[in-house]
Amino acid sequence: MKNKDGQDSRRGNARWRFLILSGASLLSGGGNIVRAQEPPKPPASIAAAQASKPTSPSGKSKKSDAHRFWDKENDWLFAGVGASRTLDYFSTLNLRRRGRQEILITNDAVDNHAAFAVIEAAGTGVSIGASFLFHRYGHHKLERWTSIVHIGLTTGGAIRNYSLKTAHFGTPAPVP
Repeated sequence: MKNKDGQDSRRGNARWRFLILSGASLLSGGGNIVRAQEPPKPPASIAAAQASKPTSPSGKSKKSDAHRFWDKENDWLFAGVGASRTLDYFSTLNLRRRGRQEILITNDAVDNHAAFAVIEAAGTGVSIGASFLFHRYGHHKLERWTSIVHIGLTTGGAIRNYSLKTAHFGTPAPVP
């Protein structure tokens, strides 16, 4: 069957079907199912080393017991993220009261104080969620650094907001 460009449309459709099905297979984790053979077994020395890993009394490996998510350090880091977001909230409101324009989000969002508070709280929640995902998958340094970078950037933005000069709009000349 030929399309208006003179190409065989069945062949084009088959390519798209192949791409979509192979992408869906990879995304769904079916990459291992598609193989015709079983995956190769690791050499005996590697298998023996994996089997002799020291475990904690609960049966979990020491790697997964690196630390609890809600430990003291994360508590302080998350409190720091919340404090820096609160500082950003008030510095941005101060910026708007002084006649300046917000550059990251719309002025309408900032001027609606309740919506802006929700945006700031959501930012804190997203930061904690990202830290949890890093913790869950064993990236404990990234887990901590997510909060550290968030605190630094948000506090830097608040300092910038307070540092900007008040916008003075020229007064019109008196009419004679």
